[in-house]
Amino acid sequence: MPADPRWALPATPARRVGEGRIERAWGVLGGVPDPEVPALSVVDLGLVREIAEAGAGLSVIVTPTYSGCPATEVINEAIRQALEDDGLGPIEVTTRRSPAWTTDWMSDAGRARLAAYGIAPPGRCGEASTAASPIRIRPRNVACPRCGSAETERLSAYGSTACKALYRCLACQEPFEHFKPI
Repeated sequence: MPADPRWALPATPARRVGEGRIERAWGVLGGVPDPEVPALSVVDLGLVREIAEAGAGLSVIVTPTYSGCPATEVINEAIRQALEDDGLGPIEVTTRRSPAWTTDWMSDAGRARLAAYGIAPPGRCGEASTAASPIRIRPRNVACPRCGSAETERLSAYGSTACKALYRCLACQEPFEHFKPI
């Protein structure tokens, strides 16, 4: 059965004459899937913060979804390998934890891919917090990614990973995960 095109990651674009190394790198990384949610690329998820020239290679700044994310090393290695395989190396991948990652950094295409994959995407949290005004997560009805109904209930605060919660749709009775907004 062919992959669902709504959440399939884009193929690495063909190299174009005059295309810069940094633009090429962004395109390559747009095809590197997140290991825990393969419907999203590391770019769609908002993990890649910056790509810059660094001597003969590139420097990539990455912010994990949270400081204890078990996939951080795997993601960093996948980024390094994809860019080196495309001839853009040597690659230096640096983890930057401040400011902390937020679901607001997810791309709109990534949110759409999450829904097509069967995971309800997070709502927007708004402006980044400051020490004086922390982010407040307001409860909202989470729409079912299968039928679109807002008649849903949370079954568990945690799904298959700490960043997701388990819900059930009361209309179609199907369980689904919701990517928590942070």
